[in-house]
Amino acid sequence: MKNKIVVLILISSLFSMTACREYLEEKSDTKLVTPETLQDNQALLDRITNLLGDNSISGEISADDLYIIDSDYNGVSYEADKRLYTWQPDLVARGSGNDWRSCFTRINICNTVLNNLEQYHIANADNVRGQALAVRASIYLEATQIWCLAYNKNTAQNDWGLPLRLSPDVNVPSVRSTLQQTYDQILGDLHTAVSLLPNQQISVARASKSTALGFLARAYLYRGDYPNALLYANKALALSGQLMNFNNLNVTDSYPIKEMNVEVLLPTFIAYSPILGTNVAKISTSMYDSYDNNDLRKVVYFKTNALGEILFKGNYTGNSTRSSILATDELYLIAAESYAQLNDLDNAMVKLNQLLVQRWKTGTFINFTAANQAAALDIIYRERRKELLFRGMRWADLKRYNRDGRNIILKRTVNGQTYTLPPNDLRYAIAIPEDIIKLTGMPQNPR
Repeated sequence: MKNKIVVLILISSLFSMTACREYLEEKSDTKLVTPETLQDNQALLDRITNLLGDNSISGEISADDLYIIDSDYNGVSYEADKRLYTWQPDLVARGSGNDWRSCFTRINICNTVLNNLEQYHIANADNVRGQALAVRASIYLEATQIWCLAYNKNTAQNDWGLPLRLSPDVNVPSVRSTLQQTYDQILGDLHTAVSLLPNQQISVARASKSTALGFLARAYLYRGDYPNALLYANKALALSGQLMNFNNLNVTDSYPIKEMNVEVLLPTFIAYSPILGTNVAKISTSMYDSYDNNDLRKVVYFKTNALGEILFKGNYTGNSTRSSILATDELYLIAAESYAQLNDLDNAMVKLNQLLVQRWKTGTFINFTAANQAAALDIIYRERRKELLFRGMRWADLKRYNRDGRNIILKRTVNGQTYTLPPNDLRYAIAIPEDIIKLTGMPQNPR
């Protein structure tokens, strides 16, 4: 842990020095403004706040893992965030600092690095190229879960995807691809990244082969391609399969799970919204009660305030920042679900139990078993939600569960008014910012 932190500090220092030298000093030759060395382009990717921060809030606000009380709702300063929370069909993006801008700003950093490597014929660039491809693919995968419907192999050729911006040239027009084309680009980038990246990096903040394999597993899971989701989850776990034993955590800490722990494959951080605030976002009693008293997640993840309301403290950041990391616990769950979907119930339960035994008090955990596929999936879905709470994945899970017939209906009551989101509603593809639609002429998501 100390070595990882030291490396991150050195990386940040390196970028700071490079940034000051390359960008802040006045140049006599404008050609020098563009990073032309491998080190400079690595420094662009190492600027963690720009590349791995400000991940999307839309799905986390819209999903059913949290609720807020009326007084907090009324005090939210962003009208767009309030509209997200109540599943409004439009005007759900802030004028600045919105998810669309954040996603495509981060994608542009990756595109800039990829363009520089090619344009300046930079040698020995496989590692840097692989990092840029893996991160770009992860951002597109994140964006797809917000602004697109759930992937359905029967309709993906016609469903709207995202504009595939693969160049930093701002003059290239934005045109929406199909959902199939979007996933093809994501998977193509990740497969290429796997072939370029080392098994491990000097810092977990740099995408490795394990990272790219993990995102492949996630992408195939979202598509409902369970053989490939299983294949790549197991490949990633073979390289990086460590889990924290929650018995070793200090459950009395304000934030017991520390940043850059052994499970983290890529640290990413959710952008700020007052709705996600540590004292605003509440957890339902039914959710809290679903954890057994011997399940240490009940004390590692939660605390109560003076009013007895349940708050979440299980961020993988060591502080109040919400995270949407890729980590090994998710990969165990992907493998377990994929085994179950393929009707290999024994291996499904083995994989799930390998994770959960690290979460319960020593000596108290009894292995889960399942008599049939439906029972296995029910257990895995329940444990997936409990494990990945506040990790930015519930919205995507709701979409794919409903695609597959789970018929989950969301309801919220705010200021006496009840709002409902039926299964497979078109609002599951959140509205693209109206100014983007006006600027580009792209079609808006149907309503």
